[in-house]
Amino acid sequence: MDILLVDDDIVDRAVITRTLKKSNLSVNITEARTVDQGIKLYNQHSFDVILLDYNLPLRDGIEMVVEIRNTPKDSSTAIVMMSTSENETLALECIKAGAQDFLIKSEISEKRLRRAILHATTRHDLEKKLFETYQKVKILAETDSLTGLPNRYFFDESLKLALTNNRRNSNTLALLLLDLDNFKLINDNFGHDTGDIFLQKTVSIIKNCLRGNEIFARLGGDEFAITLVNLESSEHAILVAQRIINAMQQPLEVASTLIHSTVSIGIALQTDNSKTSEEIFKHADIAMYRSKKWGRNQACFFEDKMQEKFYKRLQIEVELRVALEKQQFQLFYQPVLEPKSGSVKGFEALIRWEVDGVMRAPDEFIKVAEETQQILPIGLWVIEQAISTLAKWNVGREEPFTMSINVSAVQLRSLDIVDFLIDCLSKHKVSAHLIEIELTETVLFKDTLTSRQVISALTASGCRLSLDDFGTGYSSIAHLRNYPISIVKIDKSLMPETVLDVKKTALVEGLVAMATILGLDIVAEGAETQLHVDLCTKLKIQRVQGYFYSRPKPQHEIEKMYL
Repeated sequence: MDILLVDDDIVDRAVITRTLKKSNLSVNITEARTVDQGIKLYNQHSFDVILLDYNLPLRDGIEMVVEIRNTPKDSSTAIVMMSTSENETLALECIKAGAQDFLIKSEISEKRLRRAILHATTRHDLEKKLFETYQKVKILAETDSLTGLPNRYFFDESLKLALTNNRRNSNTLALLLLDLDNFKLINDNFGHDTGDIFLQKTVSIIKNCLRGNEIFARLGGDEFAITLVNLESSEHAILVAQRIINAMQQPLEVASTLIHSTVSIGIALQTDNSKTSEEIFKHADIAMYRSKKWGRNQACFFEDKMQEKFYKRLQIEVELRVALEKQQFQLFYQPVLEPKSGSVKGFEALIRWEVDGVMRAPDEFIKVAEETQQILPIGLWVIEQAISTLAKWNVGREEPFTMSINVSAVQLRSLDIVDFLIDCLSKHKVSAHLIEIELTETVLFKDTLTSRQVISALTASGCRLSLDDFGTGYSSIAHLRNYPISIVKIDKSLMPETVLDVKKTALVEGLVAMATILGLDIVAEGAETQLHVDLCTKLKIQRVQGYFYSRPKPQHEIEKMYL
């Protein structure tokens, strides 16, 4: 039997060691004088019993008991506390903390010590088995046996806790209730065994649509619930719901039979402290009833404003799928000029989307395009159009124009964009140094190994890297150090509105001075007044763009005005 003896008194240790050796127990004794020494030895070795003095220097014995019982190490170690005190309250505190027995030092004898050790080990074994049984029963009580998901009881308790935490953190919480459409027909036509397998496969599909930090439970039958916590925006609930609906469009193969069932989703939000778990569940249930009533295979919000937002996003997603095919996209171009002379040096390509005669700005659809991956073909179309247009405009020019092209974070997930860009440059005979790849700070925040490889490959191809919105983010300076940026675009929000706006003027002056020292080219965005132009001229900023010179215009108008 391996015993750890923790006592700071050398005499007491010697007495207990002598007593142990006379007790007819076969023991190996390891000694420690403090709690910290004892914890260190406990972590390094396995012990059957710890004999632990209560009154130790710096930290008392109860602290050691608590730390051991809360350690992740699988402990089969019994603990016997010892003390010179006869205080029964102290003995109870030690037992409550996790010790199996308590001995008064003055009463320790061979028989008592032997009996205490044997009783403690037996009691600890029983406690451990009881705890393991409790854990098994708890899992059975909280888990759905068919799918392995948490059940209704666990979900209800988790929802209450999540709502309480959400009130503290002032974040958005979303509850999604899911009901499989026409699941009863599956059971009736194919049998309950097939229905059970279908449910299990459906759960796997839905899990793949989640990130793993959500609460996903089976409430019973074909009804499920998902709690999304700590949302920065309610739009994330829209994204998750649509992802699940899209994933459920494909039929599942069960016993060599293709079975199809869509899903109806009801969504309710807690954005303040107003809703209890019962209220938010009722609201999500009402929303799910609406989604069934309005045709199934869709998601509905309880909140009218969110439902309107959801439908608008869904409409954009659907229309985006055919926008390229219908040739609804077009590029507008904004000239970039040299402020002193007013001569045009290049252009920035900006995408526009026209649907039924209404022109949509990027803010209305780019985020949806990124979330649905449709930005990938759209982004390649932009590159092709911008480079082919630049090639046309530079024919016969002694000083060729440059072209700035915006790139999304999603496009940086694959090296395909680099190969496509190089092919376009070769196809249209455009020099790579005339292309400026424009990245926002948001793009650089989503830093991955692949994105770094793509950025390095883009610059290696000869294209120049431009940092948009410079001076507005938290990490603009860090990006200049971490990425091969050669151009910074000072954000329009930093441009002073009047000559009295000395803070913004000083800020622009400081940014320009720093960029100049670093050898970076500077473009000032948002030049809208003569004051802006004069400031840029004074600071010797190389290029400017803004409404003072021109709004973004379609190709034919640019050609008419500048070529």
